[in-house]
Amino acid sequence: MSINTFHGRANELRKLDNLYASGKFECVILHGRLRTGKTSLLQQFMHDKSCIYFSAQETSDDENLNSLVRAVMAFPRIPAGEQPLKNYYEEVFERLNKLSRTERLLLVIDEYQYLVGSNKGISEFICRFIEQKFSTGKLMIVICGSSEAVMQSETLDYSAFYGKRTAQIKLEPFTFFEAKRFYSEFSPFDIAVIYGLTSGIPKYLNMMNPFISVEDNIKNTFFNPASELFEEPETFLRREVRDPSYYNAVLKAIATGSNKNSEIATAVGLETSACTAYLKNLISFGLVGKHTPVTERPGKKTIYEIEDSMFRFWYRFVPVNASIINAGTIDKIWRSIAHEIPIFMSTVFEDICRQWVTQRNVENKMPVQFTDVGRWWGYDLVTKEDTYIPIVAYAGDSFALFGDAIWSDTPTDESALRNLEERSRLFRYPERYLYLFSRSGFTDECADLAIRLGANLVMFE
Repeated sequence: MSINTFHGRANELRKLDNLYASGKFECVILHGRLRTGKTSLLQQFMHDKSCIYFSAQETSDDENLNSLVRAVMAFPRIPAGEQPLKNYYEEVFERLNKLSRTERLLLVIDEYQYLVGSNKGISEFICRFIEQKFSTGKLMIVICGSSEAVMQSETLDYSAFYGKRTAQIKLEPFTFFEAKRFYSEFSPFDIAVIYGLTSGIPKYLNMMNPFISVEDNIKNTFFNPASELFEEPETFLRREVRDPSYYNAVLKAIATGSNKNSEIATAVGLETSACTAYLKNLISFGLVGKHTPVTERPGKKTIYEIEDSMFRFWYRFVPVNASIINAGTIDKIWRSIAHEIPIFMSTVFEDICRQWVTQRNVENKMPVQFTDVGRWWGYDLVTKEDTYIPIVAYAGDSFALFGDAIWSDTPTDESALRNLEERSRLFRYPERYLYLFSRSGFTDECADLAIRLGANLVMFE
């Protein structure tokens, strides 16, 4: 089955259409990690416009230039009598400048990381042409790439583009609430697991079959040597770095419980300084996040986590079972990991519940307008133990929300709510709002306690 990967991108399309409608020069940087549907968005955007589309390839500069020449020469409204282009960027861009002097013209450069890879000076060249020629015409350039590291260094952080790009759009993975619109055939619980397995990435969502069980979906993808997902993380890393061995080791260490720089370095066998460099690159790829408790200033109590839950699942379950998977004894693997799926899903469910709070906060459906939503971890001076609150939001020094998310097959009892209320007292906010989320509902005792405490119980649907 194939889903419409353009689904959910109306806001981004509207931004692009508005920029196109300006009629003046525009330079848009469209970026986002691999598989988020950037090219699908561009196809939707281009279909009714006067457009030249060029997709760079992982090849030589001559081959990419030849491809660009062919794309420009194929433009249907080239004036009669124009001479064929020679293979010089200067001449190609002069032709683009001439075409866009009197009419709106859209130029899309896709897979920009490959063009940069074959021509290290291309960004500087484009910026020079923008400054000297394009800025006074009617050209709209969209530069798109799926390597976040390259797009950051060559466009977003590149000083030559300062003042020349007119907009930037980052295409994010779908939230749970966007992703669940794809699959009405799955139960609400199964949709949550599918979201965890795909991290809301359109390409991965497309690999899931709503007409078979979650178990069979996992077997057919992650535990199937013929499936793209079986090697996807390694394929992803090989696109970004020449030697992915230590990157794989760092991701595996994080997926199996190490979340501080020193712990990760020890698990991998690296010096802390070397580990820091690998982590920095993984952050630039959009795979790892560097997190601080929501109420703390950046740098305090820092932990590292795999942002993409598909990668988190893969590094936790696939490499350790690779030999058995290749041997074809998949049922045996499933029996050994089935009991770990709820543990994996507990983190996913926390993320879904934070998304719920964030979405309702944007819609002004919360008790107050919170300025930030996140998590908190720290030391409890009363219990003398480390503690964790999955959902924390605050508004100034007066209002705070504290929430917990329980992914369980049985109704949540009053002990979970009592425990949340006790942890919320670590903070001195005059007004505290308690939110308890549950996959399987609540016991009567928990509902009674919620009334007495003025807490909010939210059942997953």
